[in-house]
Amino acid sequence: MLDPRSEIYPTIEYRPIQPSDLEALEKIHLALFPIRYEREFFMNVVNGHGTVSWGAVDTSRSDDHRDEIIGFVTTRMIVAKDSEIEDLFRYNSSRKDLTLVYILTLGVVDSYRNLGIASSLVREVIKYAASISNCRGVYLHVISYNQPAISFYKKMLFKLVRRLPLFYYIRGQHYDSYLFVYYVNAGCSPCSPLEIVTSFVVDFRAFLKMLVAKFWTKEDHCNPRWDRCKETTTLLTPQNDKRIISGDDTRCHV
Repeated sequence: MLDPRSEIYPTIEYRPIQPSDLEALEKIHLALFPIRYEREFFMNVVNGHGTVSWGAVDTSRSDDHRDEIIGFVTTRMIVAKDSEIEDLFRYNSSRKDLTLVYILTLGVVDSYRNLGIASSLVREVIKYAASISNCRGVYLHVISYNQPAISFYKKMLFKLVRRLPLFYYIRGQHYDSYLFVYYVNAGCSPCSPLEIVTSFVVDFRAFLKMLVAKFWTKEDHCNPRWDRCKETTTLLTPQNDKRIISGDDTRCHV
């Protein structure tokens, strides 16, 4: 592995995950994640059964491990109408073939962190999603206590769309999850009813102020001593939208 004290940056290349990555993939998942994945998961990933995944390799290594993965991202394609964020795409309900790319796991071994590898892997996913005309976004869950991952996805311009209480159940304890989405191919979150109402109130308020200003300008010529009323219009206060999802799904990111 890379010596963290070395000033020589490695040459990192990215390629699809392949069957020969099985052992390294299992080993890195075991080291990075607080949960254990079934053997079937890894077999599906390395053989591309229902998944699309990429690995990062250090080709500058001089030993026999130059093609061994030191980072990875695993994903699968999901039909938008069958996903838990279907409501974000109801504005285009006439399209039944819309899809999403869901990030299952993302990780980089400790000695190769802070080299931009995770960012490059996510960009591979975004590029792949954008190349599919009927795909509208990339989404994933992050466990609530993983602040580095939360900051990472925000930096990658993913949008935090909701918090899911008690989503994870790990080692006898429940944890909340944050759901992030990166929109592609003109996919975007529709305005909520509250946002629509608030926008209307703001516009209507501006319209009233314009009318009042014209009215007072006209009346000042006729009755300059007429007292003016104070405006008391207020905007609506947003309310939190809560949604509970079963904690049986134990996917998370580092």
